[in-house]
Amino acid sequence: MISMLSIVHVYKDYWPVVGGIENHIKDLAEAEAALGHEVTVLVTNPGGRPSRETINGVQIIRAGRLATVASTPLSLTLPFLLSRLRPDVSHLHFPYPLGELSQWLLRRKRPYVITYHSDVVKQQRILRLYNPLLRRVLAEAAGILVASPNYVQSSPYLRPLSAKCTIVPFAVDVERFAGAEPLFARDGRFTLLFLGRHRYYKGGDDLIRAVAQLPAKLPVRLLVGGDGPLRREWGQLSHSLGMQEKIQFVGELSEADLPKFYASGDLFVLPANSRAEAFGKVLQEAMAAGLPCLTTELGTGTSFVVQDGVTGRVVPPQQPKVLAEAIELLTTQPELCQQMGQAGQARARQEFSLQQMVEKVLGVYTAVSNH
Repeated sequence: MISMLSIVHVYKDYWPVVGGIENHIKDLAEAEAALGHEVTVLVTNPGGRPSRETINGVQIIRAGRLATVASTPLSLTLPFLLSRLRPDVSHLHFPYPLGELSQWLLRRKRPYVITYHSDVVKQQRILRLYNPLLRRVLAEAAGILVASPNYVQSSPYLRPLSAKCTIVPFAVDVERFAGAEPLFARDGRFTLLFLGRHRYYKGGDDLIRAVAQLPAKLPVRLLVGGDGPLRREWGQLSHSLGMQEKIQFVGELSEADLPKFYASGDLFVLPANSRAEAFGKVLQEAMAAGLPCLTTELGTGTSFVVQDGVTGRVVPPQQPKVLAEAIELLTTQPELCQQMGQAGQARARQEFSLQQMVEKVLGVYTAVSNH
């Protein structure tokens, strides 16, 4: 029996800001509140001004935001607000240096745990300065939550601390994605899906080149969902390769249309090329929808979520030719695709449920608060 706890989650953003970490915090915080725990989320306000509100039982405190430097919102009041809260457990969501520094300064007053979402990959200059403090923050945390065992073993920060890491995969609502009606009508072609922010590490350019290398007569199309800074570049690449008839950019999708988008495809592809793709939540969603998945081996959660040969295929990154060969092979094996899709949906239902995730997190909280 888990006693009721006072919990504070600390990160830079929260809903209605949409992102993998923001969505995860929202799901976790609301599930904890539904169980009767006192849950607060402390973030910064993109609008600049401080605010407070309660949504679905979760108190959201947004500290005033001064500016954003290297994707890190700066706030003078967030450390002060955190110091005034008296939770049983502080739950940091890394990476957010201001949150980690603020909590580390308070470490003797309360235990804290960290969900380690991803290594800092791109901001290497900042990392060099932050590195000594980051290692201290991790070493002094009462517990570290990581979404996959792969990431623990491949991260230079987590591997030495593997004994204090608990594997807690992110969750997906299978019933939300199972059995939806297609958003895009079937046209007789084998339909590939990609969904995500159009950023360098998603590998959208490799997927476009892979489609261009498929046999011209192969009846295949690619639907590209999402948007981002590389939208124009990927569109120009598709045009330059003469792929206008095979590749369609469909833009941002509403929450209501998301299950319908997955229902429109035969194979989901996430050809990520960097450790910045730490898990691959879209792979979970595609599996929940019953789709086989094709992804890349990065030493991260992508090859933990997708089991090569069971729920999909895993290939080397940044190799469009190999990606094209895998796609071509799967288009000729509809029965195998169906089997992989069914296996993926079963795995999502059995191992990636919200209930399982919340139980594991609360187990860590209880161990920490009783220590």
